[in-house]
Amino acid sequence: MAKQIQNNDLAIKTPPVGLAVFALVGPSFIWAAEFIGSGEVILATRTGAILGTSVLWAIVAGIFLKYWIGMSGARYTVCTGEGMIDMFDRIPGPRHWVVWTVLIVQFAAGAIAIGALATSAGVFLNNLFGIDPVIAGWLVTVGAVAVAWSGAFNILKIVMSFFVLIIVIGAIYVAAHVFPGFGELLHGLAFSVPDVPQWAQSIEGVSSNPWRELLPLLGWGAGGFASQVWYTYWVMGAGYGATKDRGYGKPADVSALKNLSASAATKIKGWCRVLYVDATIAMVIGIVVTSAFFIAGAGILGPEKIAPKGEDVAIKLSSIFARHWGYIGGVLFMITGASALIATQIGQLAGWPRLLADSFRICFPNLGKRYPWKIQFRFFLVFFFVTNCIIIFCFKKKPVFLVMIGAIFDGLLLTPLQAIWIAIAMFAVMPKMLSKEAARILKPHWIFAVGLIAAFIVFGYFCIFQIPPTIMSLFGNSQ
Repeated sequence: MAKQIQNNDLAIKTPPVGLAVFALVGPSFIWAAEFIGSGEVILATRTGAILGTSVLWAIVAGIFLKYWIGMSGARYTVCTGEGMIDMFDRIPGPRHWVVWTVLIVQFAAGAIAIGALATSAGVFLNNLFGIDPVIAGWLVTVGAVAVAWSGAFNILKIVMSFFVLIIVIGAIYVAAHVFPGFGELLHGLAFSVPDVPQWAQSIEGVSSNPWRELLPLLGWGAGGFASQVWYTYWVMGAGYGATKDRGYGKPADVSALKNLSASAATKIKGWCRVLYVDATIAMVIGIVVTSAFFIAGAGILGPEKIAPKGEDVAIKLSSIFARHWGYIGGVLFMITGASALIATQIGQLAGWPRLLADSFRICFPNLGKRYPWKIQFRFFLVFFFVTNCIIIFCFKKKPVFLVMIGAIFDGLLLTPLQAIWIAIAMFAVMPKMLSKEAARILKPHWIFAVGLIAAFIVFGYFCIFQIPPTIMSLFGNSQ
C-alpha cells in the first residue's frame, strides 16, 4: 500500500513513476467513452460524407483545444481537491455569477444532449435487434441509470473501459477498409473549408453553408462544456493528488491548502504528471476514433452521395457498410456505433447530475444543507430519466437534428468562457489558496495559458460569427 503524508486534513499518496503510471490511468477511459458518442458516430460520419477528408483538421483542432481545457481544469482539481463547479464559484465578480450562468445553460443543454444520445442509440439498437426505437431508447436509459445510480467510480471505470475497447477495435476496422492514404490525410489538416457539393445541397436538411456541418462536429469533438467539467469528477473518483478520500460535493479545504508543505506539494506535482498521461490517452483515443468514423463516411457514404438525416440513419449506414464488407462488416459497424452511443449515455447520466447537484448546492445552499450529495445526485438522475423518455418519444424521427442542436448548445456556447475561467482559476485564484512554497512548486507552466487562450479565441470566433446563422439554418431546415 502506498505511503501517505498527513498534512492537516490532506492525505497525499505517493505518486507512481515510470510505467507504474499506466496502472493508475482510468479517468481517461471514462472521459473518452463518454465523449465518443453521437458526435463521432453520426456527425463525423455525416460530415465526412458531405465535405470529405479536407476538413479532418476540424476534428484534430477541436479535440486538441478541448484537451487543454479538460486537462487544465483537472490539474486545478488535483492541486486543490475540488471540482470545476466549485472552481467557477471562486472566479471574481458578483456572488455565484459563473455558477448561475452554468446552471441556467446546462439545465437545458443536459436534457437535450442526453435525449439526443438515447434517441440515436435506440435507432441503432432497432437496426441490430429489431426492437422498436422508442422502446430501445428507453431500455438504454434504464441501463445507463442503473450503472450511474450508485455514483461509484470503480463501477463506471470498468463498464466504460469495456466500451472503449469495443469502440476502438470497431472504428479502426471500419476506417482501415477505406483508408485514403497518408497524403490525403495530411491535406485534410490544411484548414480549408470546401463548398458543400451540389448533390448534398439537393438533400433535405443539408445547407449550402459548410459551417452548419462543421460546428456540431467541433462542438462535440472531445465532448462539450460539460465533459470538461466531468473529467474533474473522474479524477476525483480516482483519488489523484489532493482529491484523495475527499468524495464529491465539497469545496476545497482552504485552511489545509494554506498550510500545505513543500513535500506534500511535490507529491501533488507528481500526480499532475500522472494526469497529463491520462488526459493525453483520452485525447489520442478521441482523435483516432472520431477520425475513423469520419474517414468511413468520406470513403463509403460520400462516393454514393448519401448524407443520412432521419430515423433511417442507422439502417442506411448498416446496409451500405454491409454491401461493401459483407454482413459482418455491417453488423460490426452497428455494434461499434451502438456501443459508443450507450457508453456516452452512461457517462452523461453519471456526469450531468453531478454538475447540477454541485451547481444547486452553491446557488441554493439551504438545499445542500438539507439533502446530502447522493440524494441530490439521484434526484437529477431521475429528472433526466423522465426527460429522456419524453424526448425519445417526441424526436424519434429527428435524431440528427437533435444531435446537432445538443452539440451546439453544450459543445460551443460556453466553451470559450470556460477556457478563460479556468485560466483565471489556475493563474490567479489557485496561488492564493496555497501556501507560498506550495504555490511555487505547483505553479502551472505557461503552455497551459497558451492552450487556454487559443481555445478561447477559436471557440469564441465560432460562437460570435458562426453559431447564429447555423442555428437559424438548422431550425429552418427542420420544418
